[in-house]
Amino acid sequence: MKNIDIYTMDNCTYCTRAKLLLEEKKLEFNDYNIMHNPELMIEMVSRTNKRTVPQIFINGDSIGGYDELEYLNNCGKLERYL
Repeated sequence: MKNIDIYTMDNCTYCTRAKLLLEEKKLEFNDYNIMHNPELMIEMVSRTNKRTVPQIFINGDSIGGYDELEYLNNCGKLERYL
């Protein structure tokens, strides 16, 4: 099983979409909600140099946000990471 981390915020449509896509593929993931945890925000920014959510990692490799996740899924490249 691959280790999947996703940094999210409450009421983020793209975060919800990313989590739904992962759930539909029956993939377990660690959800790090940065909304009320400044330390997680700092961690996310240090890992990605980005302040936008979601930020998704598979086995420590950043794949980007929802648009990138959806692209990888649609073109069949997501399985390569998994």
